[in-house]
Amino acid sequence: SSDCRRSNFCLTTKADDSSDDGAKKKHPFQCPECIKSAINKFKSRPSAYLLIPCVAAFVGWFTNYLAVQMIFYPIQFRGIPLWHRPEVPLGLIGWQGIVPCKTKFMSQTMVDMVTTQLLNIEQVFRRLDPHMVADTLGPEVPKLMESIGNDILPLSRVSKLPRALFLALPGRAISSMAKTNHRFLHDLCVSMQDNICSLLNVNNCVIDQMMQDRTLLGKLFRKCGQKEFDFLTNSGIWFGFLLGIIQMVVALFWENPWALSIGGTIVGLATNWLALKWIFEPVNPTKFGPFLLQGQFLRRQKEVASEFSAFFANNVLTSEKLWGSILNDPSTKPSFDLLFTKRLQKFVYVLAGGVGVLPGRGLLNSVASQAVKKLPNHLHVLHSYVDKTLGLQGTLRTQMERMSSAKFERVLHPIFEEDELTLILAGGFLGFLAGLIQQGIETGYLWEWTSKRVEWIRNVARRKKTS
Repeated sequence: SSDCRRSNFCLTTKADDSSDDGAKKKHPFQCPECIKSAINKFKSRPSAYLLIPCVAAFVGWFTNYLAVQMIFYPIQFRGIPLWHRPEVPLGLIGWQGIVPCKTKFMSQTMVDMVTTQLLNIEQVFRRLDPHMVADTLGPEVPKLMESIGNDILPLSRVSKLPRALFLALPGRAISSMAKTNHRFLHDLCVSMQDNICSLLNVNNCVIDQMMQDRTLLGKLFRKCGQKEFDFLTNSGIWFGFLLGIIQMVVALFWENPWALSIGGTIVGLATNWLALKWIFEPVNPTKFGPFLLQGQFLRRQKEVASEFSAFFANNVLTSEKLWGSILNDPSTKPSFDLLFTKRLQKFVYVLAGGVGVLPGRGLLNSVASQAVKKLPNHLHVLHSYVDKTLGLQGTLRTQMERMSSAKFERVLHPIFEEDELTLILAGGFLGFLAGLIQQGIETGYLWEWTSKRVEWIRNVARRKKTS
């Protein structure tokens, strides 16, 4: 019995030297003395040992919960900025959420997937009917031209004309020449459809939005993967509890004082690792006996496709955001300005010719420049038609449902892969700290230390009363 207790982990006993058969070795797991010792240890502190699986369950839950929070928060780096590299969440002392930190890289990856596998921008914009666009936007042209006339009249070379006649040009002339107005808008729409790739940079449109609001990408990922994040958090309880039972058994048989701390580290590492594997692996459906196994996220492909397409179409690639990118993106604005100016000059010449006035090139350039600046104020009438006609939500959903499992897995997995090791190691560190607490409970040191602190506080309180 004493030999068993002196060893770190006793699985065998020595045969009786006086035995007729000599020094026989027993079966490795036939160790009555070790079992008796473990039973006695358990009886001496049953609550302490029964607490081990419960603490392990809490550690598993908390480390996984913290891992999910570390993916999205904080939005900005929090800590002491002694050393922090751009797009690296972990600083020397501090942390920034993985998604907010790597928004640009992750957005680029996502846009590449959308533009190469889900959407053909040219085909999508061909769905717009130029006649319908002209009819919808037509009533705004007289308002736009009158606003421009009011702004540039004092600066124009036609100031000798009666003001009433000049201001009548964008109002009465356009109204009386509805066909010219319709033709201008129709041809402008056709020209934009023909040149949409040079007028709209979807890459910049999406990334600029994500960089301006670093919570937007996180909202998209949470919308698509909330069930996986909930599973990642809650699974820590069950994984932790099961590993805690093993940890308790090891603590009963192994006399090493660091057994619980080591076990806590293993629980913290294993619960994060197991949950991540459960979500994304196996990628393709795999038969295992009577069971068909596949990653939890991958089994929800249709549901995720619906969530992703709805969020993307209603928050990122809306008509308002697309037009905003066309009119303001430095990489596409010059192309739109040139196309719009050519169409507008032709339109103004036709109108001016109708009243016998031919404006100079300087005036035309001023009109075109003002029109581009004021155009966003008049496009609101077009947004509902464009959003409905482009049908981005339906297109994105259908194409995403058709993706192979390997490609679909890349929708969400990259946010875990970026710093998966960091998340797992953080779980291990927290598990180690929890193991230290368990170790203090099991050895009685924690109770002793707490009792001393309580007694010290009482003594201090007594001294104050007597003084």
